[in-house]
Amino acid sequence: MDREQRRGAHGLGIRTYMRQSASGNPLLRRSDRVQFWVSVLLTALLAVGLPAASLIAGWAAYESQMHTAQVQAAQRHQVTARLTSGPMDMGTGGQFGRVRWTDEDGTERTVVTRVERGTPRGANVKVWVDRQGDLVEAPLRPAVARTTGWIAGSVSAGAVALVVLNVHRGIVRAMDRRKHARWAAEWDRLETRWSRRLP
Repeated sequence: MDREQRRGAHGLGIRTYMRQSASGNPLLRRSDRVQFWVSVLLTALLAVGLPAASLIAGWAAYESQMHTAQVQAAQRHQVTARLTSGPMDMGTGGQFGRVRWTDEDGTERTVVTRVERGTPRGANVKVWVDRQGDLVEAPLRPAVARTTGWIAGSVSAGAVALVVLNVHRGIVRAMDRRKHARWAAEWDRLETRWSRRLP
């Protein structure tokens, strides 16, 4: 028994199906043909849908994050502040200190922000502020946007594959149950005929 025949014993390969279908194999039922073409259709859908969903979702996530990064970069800028107190450990894994700087309009601002460990009192530190002069986080970096795009694309590809495989499994199980029910009914019919002939 060659490889193609062994595969045909457990599931119809394309060449096996075509050859048996062309020869009018009476063992191929209509449900076998439907199941085969459903598998072909879902495989084609997976081959086309998986990369398409991955690219669309990944690109959309990347574009959204890049837009956010550009808006933040336009609305935020760095200022140089002076650390006016020694860094304090707040129990969150980082150190915080009180910093002070003067805005362009002469307003003096003092806030508590995260500082690097070992920064001495009186040292200059860079902080990000918005147009109103309030302390904000640093703008989103393009590398984060790229990473988000890759993650979104990968998750979308996995979701498409999961949906298609589950649909295929559900269809196969439903058709198998129907085939088994028909086989059982036919066997019951044939078994009564055979049992009548037995002494």
